[in-house]
Amino acid sequence: MTLWDDRILEIIREEDSGTATELADHDYIRVSRSQISRRLKKLAEHGLLRSLGNGVYVITDAGTEYLEGDLDADELPESSEDHSSSTA
Repeated sequence: MTLWDDRILEIIREEDSGTATELADHDYIRVSRSQISRRLKKLAEHGLLRSLGNGVYVITDAGTEYLEGDLDADELPESSEDHSSSTA
């Protein structure tokens, strides 16, 4: 999990959904659209977001629990690239 992951989740929760383009235009996010897109996919892999298609994501119950402090990131399922890639 990165600082940007928390911000991405917070914005999507507040706005009910989000895309990489919308998030890149947000004043609260200071990374590129391509980096946001990678983080959206990673958060979905871990069950914190759900893809609706066409690049639109919504927060899941697990994502809400994470933001509220009821779910530890260490409890999330790991993808095969976790801890071994600079994009994870």
